[in-house]
Amino acid sequence: MKPGATSAASGDAAAPEPGATRPQLRECPGCGLLQLVPALAPGGAAYCARCPTVLRRVSGHRLQHVLALALSALILLVVMSTSSLMSVETAGIRRVANLVSGPEELVQQQMAPLAAVVLFVTVLAPLLRLVLTLYVLIRANQRRPPPHLRRLFAWAEKLRPWSMIEVFVLGVFVAYVKLGDLVTIGLRTGVYALLALTIVLVWLDSAFDREALWERLDPDDRPDHPGAGDAARPAGCETCGFVSAARAGDEHCPRCGSRLHPRRPNSIQRTWALIAAAAILYIPANYYPVLSIVQLGASQPSTILGGVEELLTARQYPLAALVFFASIAVPMLKLIGLAGMLIATQAGRAGWLRDRTRLYHVVRFIGRWSMIDIFMESLLGALVAFGAVITIQPGVGALAFCAVVILTMFAAETFDPRMMWDRAAARAAPARQARA
Repeated sequence: MKPGATSAASGDAAAPEPGATRPQLRECPGCGLLQLVPALAPGGAAYCARCPTVLRRVSGHRLQHVLALALSALILLVVMSTSSLMSVETAGIRRVANLVSGPEELVQQQMAPLAAVVLFVTVLAPLLRLVLTLYVLIRANQRRPPPHLRRLFAWAEKLRPWSMIEVFVLGVFVAYVKLGDLVTIGLRTGVYALLALTIVLVWLDSAFDREALWERLDPDDRPDHPGAGDAARPAGCETCGFVSAARAGDEHCPRCGSRLHPRRPNSIQRTWALIAAAAILYIPANYYPVLSIVQLGASQPSTILGGVEELLTARQYPLAALVFFASIAVPMLKLIGLAGMLIATQAGRAGWLRDRTRLYHVVRFIGRWSMIDIFMESLLGALVAFGAVITIQPGVGALAFCAVVILTMFAAETFDPRMMWDRAAARAAPARQARA
């Protein structure tokens, strides 16, 4: 279903189907157009009338099904966190690594900031997100859910981009392939729990109708439109999507309590600063080695591009393509894409607006996948530490590369794509007035 949701009349033209959602006023997060999302049947979706942004997608799963998936994911996360992931053996020496072995090794290598990032995105963020989501889903079954659930669910949603289990599983896979030629490797219980957890999390995200939960948490029959007032400007909450009035001063969303802005403050300046810092760090991230293999006293440093060349030499072409795309192509795409969108926004360009909005969604989605290389290096350093026989040590390039990934993720969150449409409309306004 692709109704467009352009006006109130389009939402009321037909009687809603049984089990359909109620019509809702929404501001498109991609272009800023205010429009009415009509009643949608389970399995339906509504798209912006002006840009390719999805405004609402209705799942056919009940919240009880989502609760079961979230509980399963939490159990699998606990199993994965408390079990060994892999074991390696060479020259009669055996080592076993679990989820925290990589961060521990990074701390020993004087890379505590990198260890903190790895621990947060693989353990703390997924755990907090699942615990908060479970608590909210359980308490949401009450006749009148308590108001604090809305704030907790807002925090769970903000943690979603930083929960990188599905990225971590690819890092484990790359590490497994690279270790095959160096040592004898075995998979343990934690890896199978990780694979199952990844499947359940993907299933959970596809089945979770978050707007249905927001409606359940906010049963008040509050009018779904901005309030009156000269200083009021309609604004959609970036966390829960509720449209209300954003006035000058410290305003918060009446539904979830998040800060409410008509547009993200200082978006262009902050995004320029973040991508400039990321571009500067991109040079040492590719120049310095991300890891070094010390074998029988001889050190073999390897950069990101060197790792891709090693995989090509070993004829691991699909894996080489994966590492090249995640570690080289994606950071470049993010930097060039965001810079291009900023330049076009400041120039007020009206061309390719739909394509630029689509590019923004792509840049925002793919940013986290560059962490594959960081996870691989963390795990390799924990597993391959056999003294003078063979040891893998993370390099300073890994720290710079991780900073590039984090900065570009923040840049994508800071950039406001609605400003592309605002600036283009503002530039075209004098020409329309002159013709009139």
